[in-house]
Amino acid sequence: MTRVSLSRLPGERVLVVEGAEERVLEAPDLPAYVGAREVEGPDGPRWVWDDTARWAPMLLAAGVRVQRCHDLRLCHHLLRRAPAADDRLLEGEQSEHWDRLGPSTPSDPALFSVDDAAEHLRADLEDSRQLAAVAASQEASRLGLLLAAESSGAGVAAEMSHAGVPWRADVHDRLLTDLLGPRPPRGGRPQVLEALVAEVRAAFGAPALNPDSRPELLAALRRAGLDVTDTRASSLRGLDHPGIPLLLRHKQLSHLFQTNGWAWTDRWVRGDRFRPSYQPAGSTTGRWSSNGGGALSFPVQVRPAAVADDGWTFVVADVAQLEPRVLAGMSGDRELARSARGADLYRGMVEDGAVASRNDAKLGLLGAMYGATSGESGRLVAGLTRRYPDAFGLVEEAARAGERGQVVRTLLGRGSPGLGEVWDRDPDDPPADPDSQTRYRRAYGRFTRNFVVQGTGAEWALCWIADLRNRLWRLGGTGSLIERPHLVFFLHDEVVVHTPVALADAVAEQTRQAAETAGGLLFRDLSIDFPLTISVVRSYAEAGKPGAAVSPA
Repeated sequence: MTRVSLSRLPGERVLVVEGAEERVLEAPDLPAYVGAREVEGPDGPRWVWDDTARWAPMLLAAGVRVQRCHDLRLCHHLLRRAPAADDRLLEGEQSEHWDRLGPSTPSDPALFSVDDAAEHLRADLEDSRQLAAVAASQEASRLGLLLAAESSGAGVAAEMSHAGVPWRADVHDRLLTDLLGPRPPRGGRPQVLEALVAEVRAAFGAPALNPDSRPELLAALRRAGLDVTDTRASSLRGLDHPGIPLLLRHKQLSHLFQTNGWAWTDRWVRGDRFRPSYQPAGSTTGRWSSNGGGALSFPVQVRPAAVADDGWTFVVADVAQLEPRVLAGMSGDRELARSARGADLYRGMVEDGAVASRNDAKLGLLGAMYGATSGESGRLVAGLTRRYPDAFGLVEEAARAGERGQVVRTLLGRGSPGLGEVWDRDPDDPPADPDSQTRYRRAYGRFTRNFVVQGTGAEWALCWIADLRNRLWRLGGTGSLIERPHLVFFLHDEVVVHTPVALADAVAEQTRQAAETAGGLLFRDLSIDFPLTISVVRSYAEAGKPGAAVSPA
């Protein structure tokens, strides 16, 4: 497959390198050039660039969608940490800039506006180094799949930000008004919050208390005779005081006002669309995070504002028990894979005689993945280890490796951060107290135990959305991205597709087939079911409710 690298040059220009050929384009001419090459169809090029979030928006705004890309920033950081890659092969001209290159954010300057070394990195040089690092690895095929999935995920993120989630600002305003009262002046509290503050102050006998201030609130709680060390809602719920229900209500509404209130709408809803900024691989496991708009969190209170366009609908799909199924696949545990057949893995464990109840199955599996060693969960882990030795042995070995200060890796080869990176201290300079040192390493062991499963789950999900993205494009005929069925939301194990109503059933089927394809890519030697629960709904708030589900399959 042809690789075409794009590099920013000073003066609003782009360096295009394809094999031994180089050419320079004016930046405004780039969309037409890329669009013409995309007409080549399945044999078209893979576009290689420093950061998808810097290039794809410009192309999408001009109506150009690329089939394939390679995100050098994401892949550079991945290869630097991958145990199966020799990161010395990434050394060379400008490599120090690639090491420091961070994700683009909505507040970054325009694509070609900054004139410094980090803004004008040679994509072709870095691409050659990355290709060499993969080719030299004993796990080249796995690493190649991981880099392709990571880059495809970046493309999905850019397209979702471009398309946006259909959002009714009038419905959002009505929801906020019903819960908080009319929109307050800038800097003020809504009426309902103001009234709650007065009630909280009266309940704790603190007329000047600001309940949003942690130090002030801690002091007020202690003066009221409550033994508290933090002000988290989970801690407050266990306290017995007439002011606690008021305080919890205030926390809930204050959080809504601050994170998804009117200011949020002003900033992130444009043209009847919520347009967040995603950060692929924002966590160490490869899971996404958000660098703007709270992209990975739709509070229940505002979900009714996510409404499909007239003649369109949402297809919402989530996979059941993703991480336990991934554990079965990556460990090659055929007994657990057999229990995973069908819609409910935990029920399958009961039917196979591994445990007495579904709750026991859930407690035992989650205990194994998160390191439970005591209580009911610990007892169940011990019993299930004998039944599923390969699966439970895999996470146990990952934990032991972490306790020894070793890094671990996902199925496709993403490496965990080292002990010092996670805990922000030198692993060769541990706490002097032996007990503290032991706790320090055990905590890292719990992290590595979960890393291998959560990270492989993220890899499965990336393969899922990468394949689904292409299936939706082929399903939609000849229109632009937003005229065809398209992804508008992704959260770890859930996707939301905005589609014409007439194509909803076809979208649901393609979503299932993409899940099967992802399982086959990762777990070739073992058939693992990844059943989806799919809802076809007009509003995202209706997903999962009775009458909304198409079927789990």
